[in-house]
Amino acid sequence: MDGIYFKGESYEIIGICMEVHNNLGHGFSKIVYKDALEYEFNKAGVYFKREQEFKVQYKDIILPHKFYADFVIYEGIILEVKAVKTISPEHIAQAINYLKVSNNKLALIVNFGELQLKHKRIVY
Repeated sequence: MDGIYFKGESYEIIGICMEVHNNLGHGFSKIVYKDALEYEFNKAGVYFKREQEFKVQYKDIILPHKFYADFVIYEGIILEVKAVKTISPEHIAQAINYLKVSNNKLALIVNFGELQLKHKRIVY
């Protein structure tokens, strides 16, 4: 084993994201990219859940507000979609929080807001 979580699956997901970016380009809102990704995931037979809800435990209670990850793919990869100027430290912190509450180990942040698709792997 080479130690890379979901190596093949990550490659497939990023490839699908590139397909969407190549067809739509940059400049649309996040929801447009999420709709296109949903279409492509279905077409490719990729197992996913969109707008996956995660509860947040604080000490001995569950907080009333929840996190919603854009996609959870193959029951183990969180895909966070952005359409912004650049991936920021806040986006990375958000992905780490999703990993904490979901007990998953890998998040992919994909930014459609730049001329070329940018992505970042977060392992927690």
